[in-house]
Amino acid sequence: MSRWMAGAHSQRVARCAPSSFERAGKEHAISVSGAAFVADPAGALFWADEKLLVVADLHLEKGSAFAARGVLLPPYDTASTLARLSRLVERYCPRLMIALGDSFHDGGGAARMDDGARHALGVLQHGRDWFWIAGNHDPGPADGIGGRFADTLAVGQFTFRHEPSATFCEGEIAGHLHPRARVAQRGHVVSRRCFAGDGRRLIMPAFGAYAGGLNVRDRAIASLFAQPGFTAHMLGETRVYAVAAAGCLPD
Repeated sequence: MSRWMAGAHSQRVARCAPSSFERAGKEHAISVSGAAFVADPAGALFWADEKLLVVADLHLEKGSAFAARGVLLPPYDTASTLARLSRLVERYCPRLMIALGDSFHDGGGAARMDDGARHALGVLQHGRDWFWIAGNHDPGPADGIGGRFADTLAVGQFTFRHEPSATFCEGEIAGHLHPRARVAQRGHVVSRRCFAGDGRRLIMPAFGAYAGGLNVRDRAIASLFAQPGFTAHMLGETRVYAVAAAGCLPD
């Protein structure tokens, strides 16, 4: 079993019951730097060899952040996001969980969580290692939410961070950009969150209920890959669809 490293520290993953994901029958494989991952339609990435589950950009408490500025949204985003995450944890039973930054919408988000959300988060963390990666919305550690905090995390040949490196980084898995793809289908335009990758690095979709998206044809995403050689793995209701980014529609 591999070790992972956050800063100068390395730990082994805790033991966990076997995963049942093999029985689901609708896995979508994504290869990154020679390793096989499962891309889940919910927007999470699972590495079976390490029992490692990754999500990005949860943006918990975005609704309460907007409410404080007078923009009223239904205050259920945190509960919805944690419920979706709970279903993934139950399905894959990870031994290591990584949240790739912007887990909270702002620095005060953790303090605004209600008791129910805190309890749900504690249940998710029980019996597994949990890393919060620093994001631009939540750059510092938060109190009372469990887990460990790191700027980046190295696991095997992979580097997990929030914001993709401006220069090429083999084996990088990042979030931050909220990739979304648009395609024409049967006379209609379909827009979906997506993974964006070229086999050497991968950008994760935003997982949060209220998180927006950036077109994969936007330069901020497209410039990270050799043109036009990357793929948008679009999230469907029950499966993930691989579409050449060059064939996706601009905004």
